[in-house]
Amino acid sequence: MRVIIQRVSSASVTIDGKQINQMGEGLLLLLGIKRNDTEKEVEYLVNKCINLRIFDDKKGMMNQSLLDLFKKPECMVVSNFTLFGDTRKGRRPSFVLAAPANRAEELYNTFIGEMKKNKITVHSGTFGSHMDISLVNNGPVTLIIDTDNISD
Repeated sequence: MRVIIQRVSSASVTIDGKQINQMGEGLLLLLGIKRNDTEKEVEYLVNKCINLRIFDDKKGMMNQSLLDLFKKPECMVVSNFTLFGDTRKGRRPSFVLAAPANRAEELYNTFIGEMKKNKITVHSGTFGSHMDISLVNNGPVTLIIDTDNISD
């Protein structure tokens, strides 16, 4: 599983010219699901995303997490299979590492459910749709977490 985390002042999702979701300050999470991912990776990433200290404290240091800073923490989760695009050969990316759509959607929904269990207000896109994502990256702060790089 791979997530691109962006600290945002605002974010929105538009499909076919109609805005379906929007949020203020919080995190935008672009979530890619790999072929062999399981609920274990979901649990790890949810915990990491909500507790990662990437928001400024009163001294301007990145020392607070989404849970620390906000009374009503918000995030937007958008599925993005292209995070597993392999561009090493040729000019067209290969997506063989990405999970099949049915499994990816299941884990995507599990991820959202786990975020909600942690009292996060979750906004999302529509799985499998072509979406326009608008955001104001605050900082800018953008991080990538890949569960292939974690150690037990």
